[in-house]
Amino acid sequence: MATTVAFLGLGHMGGPMAANLVRAGYRVLAFDPVPAAREQARADGATVIDTAVAAVAEAEVVVTMLPNGRIVLDVYREILDAAAPGTLFVDCSTIDVADAKQAAEQAVAAGHRALDAPVSGGVSGAAAGTLTFMVGGAAEDFAAALPLLEVMGGKVVHCGGAGVGQAAKICNNMMLGISMIGLSEAIVLGEKLGLSHDRFFDVVSTASGQCWSLTTYCPVPGPVPTSPANNDYQPGFATALMTKDLGLAANALRDNGVDGRIGLLAAELYERFNQDAAEKDFSAIVTDIRTRSGEEQL
Repeated sequence: MATTVAFLGLGHMGGPMAANLVRAGYRVLAFDPVPAAREQARADGATVIDTAVAAVAEAEVVVTMLPNGRIVLDVYREILDAAAPGTLFVDCSTIDVADAKQAAEQAVAAGHRALDAPVSGGVSGAAAGTLTFMVGGAAEDFAAALPLLEVMGGKVVHCGGAGVGQAAKICNNMMLGISMIGLSEAIVLGEKLGLSHDRFFDVVSTASGQCWSLTTYCPVPGPVPTSPANNDYQPGFATALMTKDLGLAANALRDNGVDGRIGLLAAELYERFNQDAAEKDFSAIVTDIRTRSGEEQL
């Protein structure tokens, strides 16, 4: 088991993930440009390093959790030459498949190993160590990273070669966005027809319309007390992030000639909603549908 991990990107997801590695006995060399993130990492027991380059110089594994593909590629260009030969790079960011493949190619060309390993499970999953990892890369590199990933995740799946982990994440989140919109439209229709949220939940949660968006993440207060709807739609999984992921899915649909009209429409609807609700949980789209349907907010 690798004992020294450089962890770059200590935000809402990366910070708790790094903390779980510390608790599991890894030596974590942490870097983030945001002072508050560095302070939290220090409080969690990580060794905070002044630069990304200095962090990777001592590491056997480099984990990145960054906002987008451009930043991932920029950071890789900055740090690859500083890492010891054969360092394992594990990028947990959600980025375009093409960017993931390019990052892996750059790492391999520099004499390293690389995996794309995006996650599902949100901030709560990052804190609890129950994330799902969707991993792309060589089988031997996956095997090397597995003990570390199992510390941070409840399920780790090797999906295929470089970039295929990102493909799985994009497909999953496209389905999630579509599901939440469809569920929200059904809830608003039920409201107009006189169906209460509780009775809607009682029926649909055990009928053919049952879905994760309803039974785990219900977008209206009451039926699922732990859902963001019960906390004024504080994320969770922010609308800005869902908008980003659906944008990636939309690009992939177009680039690969898929007749994905519902996926493209979901991307369009979240792009519009994001203009006013970027920091709200993505399940808050039910409030937008309700408003556009001429109803008062409930």
